[in-house]
Amino acid sequence: MIIENNQLFIDHLIELRKRILNCIITVFIIFLMLVYFANDIYSLVALPLIHQMPSGATMIATEVAAPFIIPIKLTFILSIFIAVPIITYQVWAFIAPALHKCERNLLIPMAICGTLLFYIGVIFAYYFILPMAFKFFIKALPKGVTIATDITHYLDFVIWLFMVCGISFEIPIAIMFLCWIGVTNSEKIKNNRPYVFVGTFIIGMLLTPDVLSQTILAISLYFLFEIGLFFSHNYLKKINR
Repeated sequence: MIIENNQLFIDHLIELRKRILNCIITVFIIFLMLVYFANDIYSLVALPLIHQMPSGATMIATEVAAPFIIPIKLTFILSIFIAVPIITYQVWAFIAPALHKCERNLLIPMAICGTLLFYIGVIFAYYFILPMAFKFFIKALPKGVTIATDITHYLDFVIWLFMVCGISFEIPIAIMFLCWIGVTNSEKIKNNRPYVFVGTFIIGMLLTPDVLSQTILAISLYFLFEIGLFFSHNYLKKINR
């Protein structure tokens, strides 16, 4: 019995190593395909700021190696971002054999929708939040101050905002998961609607600099909350039958 358990444990470790290697190889291949365009990728990510900068203002590099390292760093992060569906599949392939049919029926749509929502959150940040934020920051500059953003600091800020918005857009998945594991239920969440509504505006206030972007983000988050509530009330019932 002990020998069988040890063999089963070793088999799981071998399978886990295989899945991790698949993820690493996928990211590496994507990175090799994109690294030639590293400078172009950084220029594309910098567009929301460049379009708002005053005439004659430019971005700067305060470290000697930054113009070389930062675009490559961004390309590597982008490679992981593009590889998310493959990584998600590898995780799924590892855990799926241990799941019941009803669990697979729930987790497959959640994994697909979660990945899409994360992408949508990043796109939302790029096309809506970043332009409005930079426009506000530049208009708020004191007289005599010239903007000259360091490329390293810009990348850190943008990646942070992308992650925050991507994770924030996972609200429907989080609600469904919490209801599924029994932490809460749709009725309790419905009763907390007013608090959630106020909470979305607080989040918008913390993440965005002006009223317009705050309102757009808050409404988007509340809309996602209602989507999660709807599916947790209707879809989970069908799954649990």
